[in-house]
Amino acid sequence: MSDFKSFLAKKEEFYTKIDRFRTWRFFEKYKEFLGKKSIIQIIGTNGKGSTGRFLAKLLKQSGKNVAHYTSPHIFSFNERFWQDGKILSDESLNLAHFKLESVMKEDLKALSYFEYATFLAMAAFRDCEFLIFEAGLGGEYDATSVFDKKLSIFTSISFDHTELLGEDLKDIARTKLKAMGKKALISKEQRKCVLNEAQKTALLKNSSLYFSEDLIDNEAKNALKIYAKKYKLPKFLKQNLNQAFAASNLLLNSRQKAILALKNLDRLDLRGRCEQISPNVFIDVGHNEMAALALKRHFKGQKLSLVYNSFADKNIFAILKNLQPLIDKIIIYKYFSKRALATSQIRQIAKELGIVCEDFKALNKGEKYLVFGSFVLVEQFLKENFEKI
Repeated sequence: MSDFKSFLAKKEEFYTKIDRFRTWRFFEKYKEFLGKKSIIQIIGTNGKGSTGRFLAKLLKQSGKNVAHYTSPHIFSFNERFWQDGKILSDESLNLAHFKLESVMKEDLKALSYFEYATFLAMAAFRDCEFLIFEAGLGGEYDATSVFDKKLSIFTSISFDHTELLGEDLKDIARTKLKAMGKKALISKEQRKCVLNEAQKTALLKNSSLYFSEDLIDNEAKNALKIYAKKYKLPKFLKQNLNQAFAASNLLLNSRQKAILALKNLDRLDLRGRCEQISPNVFIDVGHNEMAALALKRHFKGQKLSLVYNSFADKNIFAILKNLQPLIDKIIIYKYFSKRALATSQIRQIAKELGIVCEDFKALNKGEKYLVFGSFVLVEQFLKENFEKI
């Protein structure tokens, strides 16, 4: 028997083609072992991680046994598995891995990195009362969609991974929304075409569709404002907290319990969400144009040096165009990646936009930085400049 780390070492984390039905086939084969628990599934382009963690913490604050499965990670694979306020240990993940391996045997090897992690989460969290699962790229065919759903939560839906999901926002939204369970939650702040698709999908699936704003009364609004001010949340994190609170209101079936949990909620324990790691350095793992737009709004009127690189499959022009008003200069951060980086493309786009572009050498105390990009970029930047792991 291998341990989970040895098993993962043989898996590619990134892939360009997806077998849309493999997870479903294996789930049908092993569902008696994986269990019949309903999950709270979180789907969207941005905000899935923080919405899920805020919700997990609110439910835990209400005395519930809760688990949160998220992806990707920054430093360690274990970060994807949070239970009752703690990241699961190697020992816990190995125990879940051995259980999976003993049941699935050779079939386990056929799973992709994300499919394996999803099944591992179900094996590790099978005794929890509330299971919060963050979807990967898609919705309808996502590995997390094989499970029954207690609640579907849809965060902001926009353009990303268009090579897999489609070039049209309506098509992207439809793919994600097709995973909708019998009870679903969405914010009215979505684009109109997304909301229209959500209402159509709810009608077709006979689902009860709730809007976050309708589940937040004046007392809750006041408590949300106090929390946001206390922890200096940027607008996009405020929106994610609002949605998490609305979800907790539904799941607890008690506005008073939800509000009490909110009033006792501590700081978000999730790295890289517009996180200030020193007086002059902010990091964010948003990596797409919607995240760039949110950061432009948050840092409005300020100038920062953008420490940046990107995978070649991103819409780099749109990202840099959104960030342009706050960019003093672009500092390209080079790091090892199995996926193609777009270093030369970034230089060309910076030239087209009239933005100074240079290579990263060192941080200067008198300069303000925004480190923005993938989880891999943020991981390498932190390891090499701040945290020796």
